[in-house]
Amino acid sequence: MRFRNSFQAITSVAHKEFIHIYRDWRILVLLLILPPVFTLLFGHAFEVTSSSNVPALLQNNDRSPLSEEFTNELHSGSTFTWKETGAIQAPPNLLAAGAKAAVIIPQGWGASLKNGDPIPLPVYLDGSDTNTASELEGRLQEKLGEFQKQQRDAMIESLPEEVIEMGKKLPTDVRKSFVSAMTPWDLKTHVLYNPKQRFIDYVVPGIIGLILQLLTVTLTACTISRERESGTLSQLMVTSLRRSEVVIGKMLPYLVISIILILIVFLVAGLYFHVRFYHYAVLSLICLLFLLCSLGLGLLISTFSRTQTQAIQLSVFFLLPVFVLSGAFAPLEQLPAPIRYLSETFPLTHFCRAFRLVNLYHAGPMFYLEDLIFLLLGALITFFGAAVLLKRIQE
Repeated sequence: MRFRNSFQAITSVAHKEFIHIYRDWRILVLLLILPPVFTLLFGHAFEVTSSSNVPALLQNNDRSPLSEEFTNELHSGSTFTWKETGAIQAPPNLLAAGAKAAVIIPQGWGASLKNGDPIPLPVYLDGSDTNTASELEGRLQEKLGEFQKQQRDAMIESLPEEVIEMGKKLPTDVRKSFVSAMTPWDLKTHVLYNPKQRFIDYVVPGIIGLILQLLTVTLTACTISRERESGTLSQLMVTSLRRSEVVIGKMLPYLVISIILILIVFLVAGLYFHVRFYHYAVLSLICLLFLLCSLGLGLLISTFSRTQTQAIQLSVFFLLPVFVLSGAFAPLEQLPAPIRYLSETFPLTHFCRAFRLVNLYHAGPMFYLEDLIFLLLGALITFFGAAVLLKRIQE
């Protein structure tokens, strides 16, 4: 009988909250429109990480046959969009030119390749984004390596027959060493866990967690503060409802809606971006614990706040560092050690780690059990804290 009465009390509070969500068209827009829109926007932003059509300047001061061949090699491919000019100063004003890179082929460069003392190519890169600068440097080095290979192959083919005959008289070991030295030494690379190296597969947990935490924390943060601001909280607290029933009833509608949002995000990521999901039961458990933890945080913020404005401000204050420092879009190993310790206190950190361990690594429970325990404890602590603070409000 007690369980039945408690269940009826929770459903009555939840029904009241459902009615409020249904009547407020702005909340409906947030819940139904933004998740798939955000999934598409973030998915396209992180679907491809390699640069393309980067504006770059090119000045050929050499005008030799070799420099012209290298210029043609640079124009091949889609990484750069070259603008040839004859008035680049050193260092060039990349900002004024609207370019991210500049290559100057110095006079005598072609001749230096033949006399055994090649002149280094001056390259200027926009270093404001360090990731892009290093990528562009690698692409230019790759182009130079391809050009060098072409010249080496052409040189070998043009050797006189006498040289070829003399080479045949060399000992076998010497000839093999010569061939090995002239052949590029390659790596046989095997990429594990994400063989196609699609960045979208890595950031999907961050996209899901970001959308869920943004909506759940901000919306639930306004529930109790809204009741307090409108004067209905005192009426609710003098009823026979227990504090735990109020907390669960307030949370339940957003939990149901959030589960629907997870399904929408999964469908968009799977059907549109072709992200494959594995071990649905474990992923569902991870998402559920993360939702409970996020909803609890929202309720805890709501009980702290006296107005909805304060609730939103506290939510933003909490969410901003979480999105940057949780490892949602970049590995935690890139952060300094003290900040990594701070990031371990964020639920989104444990959600992303557990999600990737299951979906990308197909890891066993021993690898992500600590993350599940953290999320479970976070949910229990936040709900208990919200119930305790409700008692303070009642008093």
